[in-house]
Amino acid sequence: MTRQKTLAGLSVLVQDGKLDPVTLAEETLAGIEAHGDQAVFVGLTRERALKEASAASTRLRAGRSLGLLDGLPVAWKDLFDVKGSVTTAGSAVLRDTPPAGSDAAVVAAVAGAGMVSVGRTNMSEFAFSGLGINPHYGTPHNPASTDVERIPGGSSSGSAAAVAAGLVPAAIGTDTGGSVRIPAAMTGIVGYKATRGRYSMKGVFPLAESLDSLGPLCHTVQDAVWLDAAMHGLTAPVVRRGEIADLKIVIPETIVFDEAESEVVEAFEDAIKRLEKAGATVTRRPFPTFKAVFDLMARHGALVTAEAYALHRERLAGPQAERIDPRVVARTRLGEKITMPDYIALLDARDQLIHETVESLKPGELIVHPTLPHVAPPVAPLLADDELFFKTNARTLRNTLIGNFLDFCGISIPCGTGAGEMPVGLQLAAPHHQDDRLLSIALAAETVIRGEA
Repeated sequence: MTRQKTLAGLSVLVQDGKLDPVTLAEETLAGIEAHGDQAVFVGLTRERALKEASAASTRLRAGRSLGLLDGLPVAWKDLFDVKGSVTTAGSAVLRDTPPAGSDAAVVAAVAGAGMVSVGRTNMSEFAFSGLGINPHYGTPHNPASTDVERIPGGSSSGSAAAVAAGLVPAAIGTDTGGSVRIPAAMTGIVGYKATRGRYSMKGVFPLAESLDSLGPLCHTVQDAVWLDAAMHGLTAPVVRRGEIADLKIVIPETIVFDEAESEVVEAFEDAIKRLEKAGATVTRRPFPTFKAVFDLMARHGALVTAEAYALHRERLAGPQAERIDPRVVARTRLGEKITMPDYIALLDARDQLIHETVESLKPGELIVHPTLPHVAPPVAPLLADDELFFKTNARTLRNTLIGNFLDFCGISIPCGTGAGEMPVGLQLAAPHHQDDRLLSIALAAETVIRGEA
């Protein structure tokens, strides 16, 4: 039986008693097992899911619903500790580690909202790629692709593929350089990267703690707002729907359009025209701080690489390195060349660039640009050519990593299609800790951005 894909649509059915959470959980698990792409999930939590669904069913029959998300399925990127499951971080070297003794804090928070955890989704190994290719557990197909096999985007590849394929209404990912927004844009769904620190990172396997953030992948901004509340441990959302008339957009003229595919630019500009027509104020100007981010990395190395190397240096020095994707090893080992003075210089300059960027924004302005400069490329050429792999990975991460470095929050919303009829994403971004305002405006603007208003 085909169900509505959105959390909001499912919630109506469950809260009205028209769909039992146990039935929904069983259908969800059966759909995942029968799905033609077995690289989307790395493991199901069947026993837990049915237990949580049964508890939700009992509550709802007794009139004691925990809220809008009670009894609804959710999946977790394989960086989150889920009690009783092994957290592999997409790597073969962690496959034999002991199962998690407890849930990650955010997994527990979402369970507290009554959601039903159905399994762990695939990802780029150690979250260190924006492409979503994984040689150990397979590479999830991009459900939006109808011509050739294309990448799903990473590193939250399985999370995006699971939602885009309709296997689950929502999944939770991590974002260090774009790992929620990139796969969301490539598969045609919504991906929200919260401000770093908005949710607890306890029980989440890190990549670079100075940059790591979390966020949901789902079908609508409304669903993202509901999940944001649950991840906070709130019983209901506090975000109010904004007005497009209050939307002040600034489009950067620096970096984000460089080498962008013409179809991507066209889809983005069409969305901007729709927003203007709906009452948004649009300006364009250079952002020197964007260029400064890349100048810093050229001079001192990348912050993510320095911290990833510090995390994995013992693995890379021992026999485990032979069991890690050589492309992940090569990229991580670049961190060995980053000295302590380089690292301190990066942190100091980062603080200054964050301040300068926030000060350059006029009151109420949101930064808006294409989430990615290209649509999802075919998989085969990337597997065959390491040089193309690294070049494409850098280009894929370019627009989104700016927000991580500058500690912004951001949300990617589908705005049209590009080459091969593949999805194009538009990113709205705001300074750190302005998440509620960002989500408020995104709620108001989503249908216009999509061209549905």
